[in-house]
Amino acid sequence: MEYGKGELPPYSAVATPDWRRRWSVRRSRSLKFFALACLAFIVYAQWRQIESRPKRSSVSQLSIEKLNEDLRVCSKLRSKPQDPIGPGRDRNARYVDGHKPTLIKNATIWIGEPAEGTSAEDARAGKGFSWINADVFLEYGLIKEVRKGIDASSLSSDTLIWDAKGRQLTSGIIDMHSHAGVDSLPELVGNEDTNEMGSNITPYVRSIDGLNIFDHQIQVIKSGGVTTSLVLPGSSNNIGGEAFVIKHAVGKLDGRNETSIADLLADPDRNWRYIKMACGENSKRTYGLPGEHGPTSRLGESWEFRHAFEQAAKLLQAQDDWCTEAESVGVGQMNIYLPQDLKWETLVAVLRGQVHVNTHCYTVPDLEAFVDHTNEFKFPVRAFHHAHQTFLVPEVLKRAYGDTPPASALFADNMWYKAEAYIGSEYAGKVLYENGLTPIYVSDNPVLNAQHVVFEAAKAFGYGLPYHAALAAVTTAPAERLGLGQRLGKVKPGFDADIVVWDSDPLSVGAAPVQVWIDGTAQFDDPVELKKPFTSPSPIPEVPAITDEAVAVSDVVFTGVSNSFLSPEFRQGSHGRNSTVAISRGKIVCVGVCEAELETASKSGTKIVALQNGYLTRPFTVFGSLLGLNAIDAEQDTDNGGSPDIFSRGIDGLAFETKKLHYAAKYGVTRAISAPKYSGQGTHQGTSVGFRTAAKHALEEGAIFADDVAVHYTMDLSAKRGSTSISNAVNALRHKLLEAVAADASANSTTADPYTEAVFLAKVVNGSLPLAVTVHSADAIAALLKVKKTVDNAITSSRGSGSISLVIIGGAESFLVADELAAADVGVVLSPLLSYRQEWDQRRALTGTPLTNGTAVDKLVAAGVRVAVGIEEDWLVRDVGLLAGIAYENSQGQLSERDALDLVSENVYDILGLDGSDDAREFIVFEGSPLEIGSRVRAVGSGLGEEVTVFV
Repeated sequence: MEYGKGELPPYSAVATPDWRRRWSVRRSRSLKFFALACLAFIVYAQWRQIESRPKRSSVSQLSIEKLNEDLRVCSKLRSKPQDPIGPGRDRNARYVDGHKPTLIKNATIWIGEPAEGTSAEDARAGKGFSWINADVFLEYGLIKEVRKGIDASSLSSDTLIWDAKGRQLTSGIIDMHSHAGVDSLPELVGNEDTNEMGSNITPYVRSIDGLNIFDHQIQVIKSGGVTTSLVLPGSSNNIGGEAFVIKHAVGKLDGRNETSIADLLADPDRNWRYIKMACGENSKRTYGLPGEHGPTSRLGESWEFRHAFEQAAKLLQAQDDWCTEAESVGVGQMNIYLPQDLKWETLVAVLRGQVHVNTHCYTVPDLEAFVDHTNEFKFPVRAFHHAHQTFLVPEVLKRAYGDTPPASALFADNMWYKAEAYIGSEYAGKVLYENGLTPIYVSDNPVLNAQHVVFEAAKAFGYGLPYHAALAAVTTAPAERLGLGQRLGKVKPGFDADIVVWDSDPLSVGAAPVQVWIDGTAQFDDPVELKKPFTSPSPIPEVPAITDEAVAVSDVVFTGVSNSFLSPEFRQGSHGRNSTVAISRGKIVCVGVCEAELETASKSGTKIVALQNGYLTRPFTVFGSLLGLNAIDAEQDTDNGGSPDIFSRGIDGLAFETKKLHYAAKYGVTRAISAPKYSGQGTHQGTSVGFRTAAKHALEEGAIFADDVAVHYTMDLSAKRGSTSISNAVNALRHKLLEAVAADASANSTTADPYTEAVFLAKVVNGSLPLAVTVHSADAIAALLKVKKTVDNAITSSRGSGSISLVIIGGAESFLVADELAAADVGVVLSPLLSYRQEWDQRRALTGTPLTNGTAVDKLVAAGVRVAVGIEEDWLVRDVGLLAGIAYENSQGQLSERDALDLVSENVYDILGLDGSDDAREFIVFEGSPLEIGSRVRAVGSGLGEEVTVFV
């Protein structure tokens, strides 16, 4: 039905609708209404949005000058730093006008990169690297030339000529993890500025604001060839704050124009920034308080990180929005300033890629969580520090955000000091390198003495890291990770003139600088140089073979033994440079030609091991450590414990089959003498026990070789915890000893309890047990010598004759009273061998060449004092032979190889009045000298049972 235009349909039409058409009409109308409603809503929403913004007047009411300044900041926010250039510079920005150029002639140089044309694959394998003979010309703080035969007459007349005499020259060593200057030595409360502990998340604090330029350790570190350090805040906080790269040249004596912190900066232009973060135990130990604040767990730590990054990300977005709008409409239209917050500024810069992140992380869960954070918030990590378990999860590191996986900044073999350091490997660097990752070796000064950080790289080489990679691990690798790879770490034209000439191969035991240059200026006016035999560098040493698989055998024969240091009775027959050692039922039966034993072994199928430069030695003995009384240093449940109020026996607290004891035996430490601790590590109180490290329990036959070795007390700074003063501690000891002299001897012999302190002191005064005192200060040692004299006089008056046997443990300053110690026949067990003035009572310790002529061991030996070497921390069980090697290499002929080995074996027994080891059943077979890097333990006779452990 049709209707005229404008007519309404009749009622009848409505009464009989076409349902299909009606539905179509309604749907059309509904859609139109819905569209109009949506449009109205959008218009309303836009109006509300506009109304919600601050009303912008035609001219901003804010400071135009400040707004323009903010706009200029926008370009800085968006910029990403580039590594500063090296080659192409005319002068170093750190160069001090007036410093003369220097020509170093006749050097054997490690350039730091392979020969031109070497492929990346070959370079990683070590091809193309070599020591080269050349001269180096330094001018304007830069390396200008490196080539043979630089003619001095072609240079300016004021050029200084320095003859290297063929010695080895490298770039300055770089320590990528140090607290020098903020954790000053000797440690004092007033100088402690390592951690800002007002809050867990402190990206806003800066190590440079607490750096003590008068920290003598800065000079000590330089004396080890370290020219550059990354000075980090500590690891108590999850986010600890900004770090700074410094050079170790301070003030006018080091060739600088001024004495200031700013003058230490390795890059005065501050192209890159650096930050320290930390995962794991420290933060939750420091800040976790259940019910009040966290983190109390690793779960909480991850939240702390993510929350902090979230705040930074919000600020970053607000800044970017402001900059975009300001550039679009002009700053004159802006009614707020650029959002800025000093608390989060550094972390925002991290997310912008302007800050190099260095993160302390040990364990797999910590590493994996932090890698997740990098991907969630999109920032790279330059290195994981400590990184004990990175060798177990190389693929996790490769998942981290960025173009390059994080490096691992490691110790060579320092572990077991807390739970997160319990799992680790001396082979970590080797494993990481084989997986395409970058190992770097660091000190964490003062945890390790950064003076010897190159020794960490040397040990890494000994554990299988290729020679070129080990040297790179303290030169080129840290330089690249610091973003300074075009300026530091190589001996090339255009690089900073940071140079070290060494007295021996830098990756050898005892290597020390002859001279150090920073920015072209020699750092030592009159350096001490040890008299060492010069040997021309050989081609790059081969990576030492790893012999880690142990088998127990009763019979074995070794050939190729060049040196035997056992008793004379074990030199049967003709004994030359290529001797045989035959072992039967776990006992040495022949040392020499041993034809019959060789023939028998060949016929019977007995294992015959051919050695190159084999060494047969007595086993090592460690005195003064916590071996057998502790498994993880910081964990109470794994520790025997101790207290100033308790006198106890070490034998009663022994615990066997720990990881520490396993490694001790593996590396030739078959015997240990340990006493309960007085308070902390390196302190002693009670009686020490002598035991074999490979024993299964104290009841095993031969497990204990001396129930009570010595009576121990502590007179270092920790003595004040129990006695309130050093003077009171000395007086209390004198009083106890004099009481023991006065006591009736027969009463002691019939006492109901023969294990009291009084009974053991009676044994001290009757001469049957030595008195071992842990002490470092020369003043405290002098006081003890007076106590000894007083007690000896009392003994003579009471009994007609006799004296006490006094032993010093520690002895950092003992060299100052060396003559008096020798006259009193007092032995010294140096622990550590090389003190670096860590505590106030060690502040006069000798740190060695080139700063001092020798160390304590040299002075004591020269004075005729009986000396042994102990270890103050248990992880050093792997390094006992190398410590003896340092004493030997730097003794300038005072010590023979046998003398050096006796420092860690027979001298211990001589000083303590004990019988030595049984040479027939207790011995070590090495391939290579145990005093040198790269030697390998091939067999251990533990003195237990009728088997020896052979490493194949």
